[in-house]
Amino acid sequence: MEFKFESSVEKFEKNQVWSYHFSIPDAIAKKLLKEGKRLICTINKTLSYQTGLLSAGDLGYFVNVNTNLRKEAGILLHDKVTLQLKIDKSKYGLPIPRVFKELLKQDPDFDRIFHNLTSGKQRALLHKIGSYKNENTQLEKLMILRFYLIQVKGKLDFKELYTAFKKSK
Repeated sequence: MEFKFESSVEKFEKNQVWSYHFSIPDAIAKKLLKEGKRLICTINKTLSYQTGLLSAGDLGYFVNVNTNLRKEAGILLHDKVTLQLKIDKSKYGLPIPRVFKELLKQDPDFDRIFHNLTSGKQRALLHKIGSYKNENTQLEKLMILRFYLIQVKGKLDFKELYTAFKKSK
């Protein structure tokens, strides 16, 4: 199932969590929700990214579009775009760094603890490790994550983990 439609870059003014986004027509959102919330969004047939379909209550459905994506696509607030949306059938809903994949294969304890986390926490951790561009830095942070999760027996506290990341600098 794939949907193609026109939208524009919009911004929530009073929301402290979400900001720049594309509104999704209710009819399309409801059809997509029957298969899942994780999507692949393509902007103007050129830039694709993995995202989630979100609800803003009475304001309808939307997908976020961050600063880096807007810059890469060359779009600004209120610019009109053509969007293509399809269900993301990947396991995690975002790319998994190579070092992360290898550690999951090689360490059964880490694999078990990681996969016992909620899918949202798994995605957040994959995103955090993947946000480091240098593979050596990814590995360093991943080893901190591994040690932390094993030490706390999978009871993840992001504030504690990010403090451990900062101390490693």
